[in-house]
Amino acid sequence: MFLNYIKDYFLKRILKNSLQNVKCISSKVPIQRVGVLVDESYFLEKDALVKELIANGISGNNISIIVYRDKLKKNEVYSQPTFSIKQLNWNAEIMDPTVNDFINDEFDLLISYYDVEKAILLNITHNSRALFKVGFQSIDKRLNHLIINTNAENYKVFVEELFRYLKILNKI
Repeated sequence: MFLNYIKDYFLKRILKNSLQNVKCISSKVPIQRVGVLVDESYFLEKDALVKELIANGISGNNISIIVYRDKLKKNEVYSQPTFSIKQLNWNAEIMDPTVNDFINDEFDLLISYYDVEKAILLNITHNSRALFKVGFQSIDKRLNHLIINTNAENYKVFVEELFRYLKILNKI
């Protein structure tokens, strides 16, 4: 447990240094492929969130979801790819190939659905090759292109605001 705090501290230091060199990428590509990064410690209704995205015109086949949990149980089977802090090594590199595939996938939109800063989630959002990133206001402003001011429990409000701004930006 104590070693996870030390690992988290080092990752935040590395991330802080790398966030100073963030470049803003503007793309005119319409949204088709969506990646969703969810912290299941605070938000359990990920299926309802995906249904809201589908109801707003995103194809279910084009939505990839990955879930973070504080603790993984060995014998439990998860419906979506799930990871924890244990997949992070001391060099701030993620060792899980599923998470690395998610990071390297070129999404048109990445939804960082967490409102509590955790170093591993910040790292995944920062390193993602997504063209457009959306997140909550309580997270570091340098990570996301669009910031929505609500909390994670109000997923309907979040999706409504997201699609309202995507229409304004001519992304959908």
